[in-house]
Amino acid sequence: MKNFITMILLIKFLLLTLSLNSLVLAETHSETKKLAYLVSDMRIPFWEIMSRGIVNAADKLGYSVDIYSAENSRKKELENTLKVIKDKVDGIIVSPTSSAACATILKFANKAKIPVVISDIGTDSGNYVTYISSNNLQGAYEIGQVLANKINSLGWKDAEVGIVAIPQKRLNGQARTAGFMKAMKEAGIKGSDLKQQKTWTEQETYQYSLDMIKSNPNLKAIWLQGSDRYQGALRAIKETNNEQKILLITFDAEPEFLELIPEGILVGSAMQQPYLMGKIALESMNQFLNGKNVEQEIELPILAISSDNIKEKLPLIRLNVLGIKE
Repeated sequence: MKNFITMILLIKFLLLTLSLNSLVLAETHSETKKLAYLVSDMRIPFWEIMSRGIVNAADKLGYSVDIYSAENSRKKELENTLKVIKDKVDGIIVSPTSSAACATILKFANKAKIPVVISDIGTDSGNYVTYISSNNLQGAYEIGQVLANKINSLGWKDAEVGIVAIPQKRLNGQARTAGFMKAMKEAGIKGSDLKQQKTWTEQETYQYSLDMIKSNPNLKAIWLQGSDRYQGALRAIKETNNEQKILLITFDAEPEFLELIPEGILVGSAMQQPYLMGKIALESMNQFLNGKNVEQEIELPILAISSDNIKEKLPLIRLNVLGIKE
């Protein structure tokens, strides 16, 4: 009889322990805050790297993050916005398709009282927790100086430069063009043509580059305001037998640039730090949700990389630019 009572008490104890453990697990699960990352186009490596910075920081701080790519569609971006608001996420991190589109996203999020952190691109209006940006003006100016020094070292006179630009309705696009053209003006180098990306394809970059080469005999360089479609420009330069006559310089970076810049195939690139931007965006949201003050604008430097400094800057490039964790 005594053994039977002991067994009953033991079973009750075990059941109580399991019940308490389930309660703790349920409580822990309920405390996990849910965030959404609204991004213009995950097919572009820059945004994919930024998303990794966001997700890795979220894992460390105990957040769950769902990623919604608009695939460069304003309509899909709005649909994604309305979905995450309906899902009552605790916060939104956004890399919008344009500054105007961001204003619309903020309008809906503000109405739903959902805090928003902007990571790159910017907004025309609206309230947000913080805006994580790169110093596009200074970064473009510095990479412009790298190109100007290269052109001058080659002794090329009457040189002109063509630009394959990101949309100029974006604040970052406007800043890139202004900074770069300031460097060109100081060096006495003229701008040849500016063509804005619409489809973001390699074929588009190829065609834009080919048109510039064929229409301007003084073209000595092409500057891409992005990085992922650089093969299109290289193809146009090669097919017209201008490999020794037209330089290519870019903005942002691809893993291949770690070889192409030292080899002289690319003069250099102004490299933003998307992994770091994503990490800081998530950490800023965490600070806000925990009642701490957050700076309304956080601007990160851009690395102007050429063959002269790529070896020195390699650790920064691998982690903060390319998101390669050792």
